[in-house]
Amino acid sequence: CQVIVHDVNELTEKLFPIVEAMQKHFSAGSGTYYSDSIFFLSVAMHRIMPQEITRIIQVDLDLKYKTNIRDLFDEFDNFPEGAVIGIAREMQPVYRHTFWQYRRENPQTKVGEPPPDGLPGFNSGVLLLNLEAMRQSKLYNQLLEPTTVQKLTEKYHFKGHLGDQDFFTMVGMEHPELFHVLDCTWNRQLCTWWKDHGYSDVFDQYFQCEGEVRIYHGNCNTPIPED
Repeated sequence: CQVIVHDVNELTEKLFPIVEAMQKHFSAGSGTYYSDSIFFLSVAMHRIMPQEITRIIQVDLDLKYKTNIRDLFDEFDNFPEGAVIGIAREMQPVYRHTFWQYRRENPQTKVGEPPPDGLPGFNSGVLLLNLEAMRQSKLYNQLLEPTTVQKLTEKYHFKGHLGDQDFFTMVGMEHPELFHVLDCTWNRQLCTWWKDHGYSDVFDQYFQCEGEVRIYHGNCNTPIPED
């Protein structure tokens, strides 16, 4: 077993020029903070990791594993052709909220709608990054270009604050073929913030998750159930 420790400052230095342009659209602060770049690590991981690293699982710290993470690695084998990232859906109506203007202008849209037929957006707490596929995907790398990001944020009237998650969500509305959607049991989010903030009527449509949970995600400081 080999453990390699990466220096955050070194990574940020490599990341900043790649993700600087998108930070103003998907960061909590107003403007582009150098330190915020680390919240976009997954977006450009394929550009800063050594070529010999071809696949990475990136996870948040607020997780509890109910199964062997090796089983999650097997999900890479289920990627359809053209997909570069494995990611689970967001389980709250956060993007129903964020895309309100686009939804108002496009009343028939699936953008922000709940599963199974809608596009609720993604949650980046559990990520499968096929670095090899990310490097080879012409489409994915075009989407990192500042002009492309600008066009998409204008089209969707998008202003977020959740870093890489916002980028993947917006790109997923336009190019769902780039993503392998993980089952909700691989990222069973527990946060219910939006239930009490204007969306109690539709909340459960986003929050439900059938099946035996494999990874719990205690997002927004939500306690994770004891065994």
